[in-house]
Amino acid sequence: MGIALRRRFDYDRIVNVEDHADLAASNIAAAIGEPARARMLYCLMDGHARTSTELAIVAGVSPSTASSHLNRLMTERLIKVMVQGKHRYYQLYGRPVARVLEGLAVLAGAGGSTFVATTPNRLRAARTCYDHMAGGIAVALHDRLLALGWLTADADDGSAYDVTAKGTKALEALGVDVTSTRLMRRRFAYACVDWSERRPHIGGAVGAALLDLALRKRWVEQDIDSRALSVTQRGARELQLP
Repeated sequence: MGIALRRRFDYDRIVNVEDHADLAASNIAAAIGEPARARMLYCLMDGHARTSTELAIVAGVSPSTASSHLNRLMTERLIKVMVQGKHRYYQLYGRPVARVLEGLAVLAGAGGSTFVATTPNRLRAARTCYDHMAGGIAVALHDRLLALGWLTADADDGSAYDVTAKGTKALEALGVDVTSTRLMRRRFAYACVDWSERRPHIGGAVGAALLDLALRKRWVEQDIDSRALSVTQRGARELQLP
């Protein structure tokens, strides 16, 4: 009798777990299934962050309705928000979300919308963002440092970065004092959404140190009367950027 009861208990526990998984999957499916929210999600599939105003236009809804939709998508962990000053930028929560959306797109035979930047080409290529680099060159540098293993994302806060032991050695060889940079009374390193590329570049003390390094090494030259940066031939070669 005791054995039979134990088996029944295990069966019930398994069923309860499956029920919870079914409920979670149902909630996620319902969040994706609303047409306006689906348009927002597929708009974000290109990896570029967007504001609620832009997503409202994409979805064809009012700003207040867009806010409600975005809150629902955040509740289901389908998107995340990055706050920079007065601006809030929305992105997909991560690669698992993108894979699900890609799978649905294959079934539906649909594709996502393409991000089109309206920033003047000269500023889009390279410029300063406060005290660090922005534009295409900065986004490419961000991606390269992550690929090289010089930077790593914080496990608890995906927007925060740390410099690895490998990165510390390499950056110090180039002339960046990582130890002193780490002691500054400001954020050490974080993903700063680029307003022309809508993908992250490196902000914080590390971002400022990289701009200073690029200017000292004459990898870039700063315009006298604008925020534009010109990438030198030496800079393109040594940064190994496209």
